[in-house]
Amino acid sequence: CEEASIYTTLGLHSLQHRGQEGAGIVSYDGKKFHTIRKNGLVADNFNNSKTLSKLPGKNAIGHVRYSTTGESKIENLQPLFADLSIGGFACSHNGNLTNTKIIKKALVETGSIFQTSSDTEIFLQLVARSKNHDLIEKIIDALSQIKGAYSLIILTKDKLIGVKDPFGIRPLVLGMKQDAPVLASETCALDMIGAKYVRNVKNGEVLIISPNGIESIMPFGKTKERPCIFEIIYFSSPHSIIKGKTVYSYR
Repeated sequence: CEEASIYTTLGLHSLQHRGQEGAGIVSYDGKKFHTIRKNGLVADNFNNSKTLSKLPGKNAIGHVRYSTTGESKIENLQPLFADLSIGGFACSHNGNLTNTKIIKKALVETGSIFQTSSDTEIFLQLVARSKNHDLIEKIIDALSQIKGAYSLIILTKDKLIGVKDPFGIRPLVLGMKQDAPVLASETCALDMIGAKYVRNVKNGEVLIISPNGIESIMPFGKTKERPCIFEIIYFSSPHSIIKGKTVYSYR
């Protein structure tokens, strides 16, 4: 939608409790991708029109960082962005991958160069190196090689993609702001921008949002959902809704 970076900033404000180390936004204006990543709080870095004017476009994704894997340095802030053979590719990741050492060792030995110590870059490298020509097939190829907890939001020149790991460990919800789809970790971000909650992204689902509408694929079959209990007792906002109840009521 118009002013996507403004809505993304507001959403990040409401998700600030998920990470205070740094924040970033990537937007796409129909021709170019624009990136700003800063250490510190959202309010300290995305608080004026001058900054937000550098993030034009109808599409944007953002991220607040709470470091789990990788050092506390600006290179590890997300969304990560790279120019791939298929065009610009921005990715926000919530979670931890468990087989990163094995994959990274193999990638480095075959010529990959890493700019960060974040496990998110491993996913990006796998997408870049996939022999498939189709974007979604590249993503599925990369996902089939990683293990662990992940919710991903990916922005390309014509798609917004949401992904949840087969166990659904980390949260991801779909909402609508008028006729514009919105993806976020929690419903409180939807509330902040006046978007309507539609549903949770399913465990193991790849949700593809494009000008043609919303497409859902389940490339890895059905697995029993195993959401992280810490979402209810620690990570999530008390105002967010999980399975029809507020997090406050669970606590």
